Amino acid sequence: MLPGDDVFAQADAHDQIVATLYQRVSPSVLHITSRAQAFSPFYGVVPREGTGSGFAYDDQGHIVTNNHVVANANEVSVVLAEGTTLDAGVVGTDPYYDLAVLRVDLPPNGLTPLELRDSANLLVGQSVVAIGNPFGLDRTLTTGVISALGRQIQTEQGGVIGEAIQTDAAINPGNSG
Repeated sequence: MLPGDDVFAQADAHDQIVATLYQRVSPSVLHITSRAQAFSPFYGVVPREGTGSGFAYDDQGHIVTNNHVVANANEVSVVLAEGTTLDAGVVGTDPYYDLAVLRVDLPPNGLTPLELRDSANLLVGQSVVAIGNPFGLDRTLTTGVISALGRQIQTEQGGVIGEAIQTDAAINPGNSG
């Protein structure tokens, strides 16, 4: 569905805004795969693979994702919106905020950086859209509202993510980042 299609023209104003936002933003959403070697007492060293989402931060090859997506990874790769796979290096991580910055060598067509805004101006009740790559599939979109601001979330590993934005939008495994 693209602006100008008959289906698009029949959608209500809110749906048109969400559809247009998806078309504009989704090229910035990237698929991240991390690979590591884990030790099993029964099998010895076994490969481990994880996936998540990320977004192009700038036109210099920097990508933002979650720390838990790339933690302890030996290799990281990024799949761009059009399907190109690139090797990525981890530039830095922040486990407290569950953030990681990656860097890739720029592809011929470059990256489409996501336009960022100031989160200090958010309000509980505002609409929110989450675009990601759950389960390693192509980009998906979920919607909801901001339920709370400044939350601290306990992770499965016992850590804490601070200053989180709570939403009721569905965030599936692999959609984080």
